[in-house]
Amino acid sequence: MGDLNPSSSNGHRSQASTLKEERREDTKVEFSEDEEMLIARMFKLVGARWSLIAGRIPGRTAEEIEKYWTSRHSSQSQNER
Repeated sequence: MGDLNPSSSNGHRSQASTLKEERREDTKVEFSEDEEMLIARMFKLVGARWSLIAGRIPGRTAEEIEKYWTSRHSSQSQNER
């Protein structure tokens, strides 16, 4: 029968498979203007309580929101220097 495991016959994952997963993790998540405004308002109200903010935006995780916020916030603070 065929092997359902994506690894090769020697038990190691292919380099292409590993690279695809790394790219997926590095992919920038896009947010709508409404989501951005809501995140900013919620951050002002509750601070860095990402799971609480994510609970107000259907389909978004706390990790996505934190990554978005820190990437936007860190690039803005660098521009102010």
